[in-house]
Amino acid sequence: MFRYFENLVDPFIAYDETDTPPTRLWPFLLDYSRPFLRVFFWTALLSVIVAGVEIALIYYMGRVVDVLNGEPAEVWAQYGTEFIVLALFVLLIRPALHVADVLLLNNAILPNFGTLIRWRAHKHVLRQSVGWFENDFAGRIANRIMQTPPAAGEVIFQVFDAISFSLAYLLGAAVLLMAADIRLLLPLLIWFALYALLVRWTIRRVGPASQAASDARSTVTGRVVDSYTNIHSVKMFAHSNHELEYAREAIEETRRTFQVEMRIFTIMDVVLVTLNGLLIVGVVGWAIALWMQGQASVGVVAAASALTLRLNAMTGWIMWALTSFFRQLGVVAEGMQTIAQPIDLVDAPGAAPLRLTEGRIELQQLSHHYGRGAGGLDRIDLTIAPGEKIGLIGRSGAGKSTLVKLLLRFYDPDSGRILIDGQDIARVTQDSLRSHIGMVQQDSALLHRSVRDNILYGRPDATEEEMLAAARQAEAHDFILDLEDPQGRRGYDAHVGERGVKLSGGQRQRVTLARVILKDAPILLLDEATSALDSEVEAAIQDTLYGMMQGKTVIAIAHRLSTIAQMDRILVLDQGHIVEEGTHADLLARGGVYAQFWARQSGGFLNTEAAE
Repeated sequence: MFRYFENLVDPFIAYDETDTPPTRLWPFLLDYSRPFLRVFFWTALLSVIVAGVEIALIYYMGRVVDVLNGEPAEVWAQYGTEFIVLALFVLLIRPALHVADVLLLNNAILPNFGTLIRWRAHKHVLRQSVGWFENDFAGRIANRIMQTPPAAGEVIFQVFDAISFSLAYLLGAAVLLMAADIRLLLPLLIWFALYALLVRWTIRRVGPASQAASDARSTVTGRVVDSYTNIHSVKMFAHSNHELEYAREAIEETRRTFQVEMRIFTIMDVVLVTLNGLLIVGVVGWAIALWMQGQASVGVVAAASALTLRLNAMTGWIMWALTSFFRQLGVVAEGMQTIAQPIDLVDAPGAAPLRLTEGRIELQQLSHHYGRGAGGLDRIDLTIAPGEKIGLIGRSGAGKSTLVKLLLRFYDPDSGRILIDGQDIARVTQDSLRSHIGMVQQDSALLHRSVRDNILYGRPDATEEEMLAAARQAEAHDFILDLEDPQGRRGYDAHVGERGVKLSGGQRQRVTLARVILKDAPILLLDEATSALDSEVEAAIQDTLYGMMQGKTVIAIAHRLSTIAQMDRILVLDQGHIVEEGTHADLLARGGVYAQFWARQSGGFLNTEAAE
């Protein structure tokens, strides 16, 4: 039975992805709710039926009070069958309706609705560009991905568990009182009008207050995760107190926003108790007055009393359900600041996979300034022949990394274009572009998974033998065999920690090299590929690097000039322009910027500050 209801909706069902999801709250929720609309209908219907049954039982209890005035034998003879039918209904039909309602809500909707939102939100965020991630805390993004689904699930829960039930209950109460005596409806209507004003006052304040509190919590998460992620720097600079103060500011803001939220609830609670007192006195008092005048039966008084006491108990629950509803809407609205952001770098309409035939790269009037109007690259023209090895050097900020990021299409250029084998990379799919490019970065961060998983990231369908061969080629196999993590996993099964923190810099770099070797892409980008290696290890894998380059088009960024001296051509970048290009010998003979770098390098490293 559980499995049937749990499988009514598949949270991973295929859907039409969009680069521009709805940015308004209700269209956003509706878009995620489409697979659940049929289940929502039956849940709402059952919720109304369950409320109607509750009202009918209160009405019938009043009828029972009236019919019990006669002799017991006569009452049983006349109403015994009716009582038995009612008992069977209460014992069998009423529980069945309630069970169906609860199964739909708790088992069909809640687990699957949150899962669907978290899956689709994560899928959407993963499609964002590198630049988008660089503009926010990873912790805050993750927090919004994690807290929005349960908040949206709570919204749906309150809609069907409380709001639809309570509306049906109030309508049924009005019908019941009107059927008994239409004058009993007047105090209920007055109470309902005042109650509606209280609800309006509350929800107008609790939504924004909840969104502010949720945003404050996300900021705390972002700051705390930032400290944990950079714990080496925190400890190295002895800045624990600084980080505590940095977090304290955000934590204090969370407390302040939560206080504002709680004040609203306290005021709501006090006013609600007062209103409920008016409801009890108004309805029950009037019913007693009508009975004293002979215009209402004892059963009417009993039913009115039971109804108002039930409403008194329900109103607090309803109000908390409504405030919870709008609080969670505030959380969803805050999460939408991440989940509903349009994809800022998309494939062009009709984009085709890149067809790489030779590996020729052309940069035509390429400019990119990160929105600042300066820095980056400025009107670069460059052609790299198939199989040519290019060395790229320059001072910090000269534009070297910008060129690499544009080639990977992590950003779109401000002007100009990049062609690979005559195809504009802005007109091919991003995945196909990056599948043809291998890159070893200076920051050789790894995934918090096993060594095997990290190497196979380069080519997941590779065989175990191919993976091991890549590790040996990168001079990584021997140290990998000696690894063991705290859970006792050894060798290639050992986990490397967040960003590979359990490995040394050189070990991380060699695992990264193994990953790129396994990928075997026809275009190779090296950004300080040997920066984390000691001289002995670098010498050992120098032949590996040159072997990797064979038959590939290569762009290598290096401060250690000896690593690029054998390149076919060396480009010197300065302030976004190519100021020199040629072979190592040509550039030395020219006596320009490159020759100054070479003369001033220390221990084989480029001393760009001295060169300035």
